Amino acid sequence: MTLLQVSSLCAGYGAVEVLHDLAFDVQPGEIVALLGANGAGKTTTLRAVAGLLPARGRIALDGAEVTAASPAQRVRLGLALVPQGRGTFGEFSVEENLALGAYTVTSRRQIGQDTERWFELFPRLRERRRQQAGMLSGGEQQMLAIARALMSRPRLLLCDEPSLGLAPAVTQEMFAILRRINEEQGTALLIVEQNADVTLRLAHRAYVMETGALTMQGPARELLASPDIQRSYLGA
Repeated sequence: MTLLQVSSLCAGYGAVEVLHDLAFDVQPGEIVALLGANGAGKTTTLRAVAGLLPARGRIALDGAEVTAASPAQRVRLGLALVPQGRGTFGEFSVEENLALGAYTVTSRRQIGQDTERWFELFPRLRERRRQQAGMLSGGEQQMLAIARALMSRPRLLLCDEPSLGLAPAVTQEMFAILRRINEEQGTALLIVEQNADVTLRLAHRAYVMETGALTMQGPARELLASPDIQRSYLGA
């Protein structure tokens, strides 16, 4: 069964409609990229799917419609968002941030197990477990944002510009971690990114968005070789 199915999706801010009849899907265990220029509507799409914006149309998880569900209900159903700008709680410690990511989890044992699991994947976070999140480097804060989202054990992780503000070497490390999460945990990913090259090399499929509508889609490797994509996003 399709993990995420979006159809006829319209959303925006106040009277301004940003998304126009979007239709796309994510299959279980799949990595899907959503590409586009600034202002195309990519972040709005993730916010609508996560329930942070009111939307019209249909959003379904495992075939069950969640268009009217609250963000917390969607988290309980297996969806989590890593927002643009990381969104960590700077005054709280790394451990406290992870605990906040598990706000829908009632089992203390599960929270403890998952904290250790993500400390193994992100050893730098273990080293800084009692440090305030606001004192971490940009890359470490992004690692913390991903680990915090994973504390709810999502089946679909929405990532909004995970490479934003990171050095190229840190970006490569971040995307290698996302690949591990997908391969080892079976977590599906929907990634919004400006860095088309590294994203298309990670993803299985991709969609291209312009002014609130999807204009191109297909296997990521095919889009990576597309002259239109190379000209528009890869500087070729």
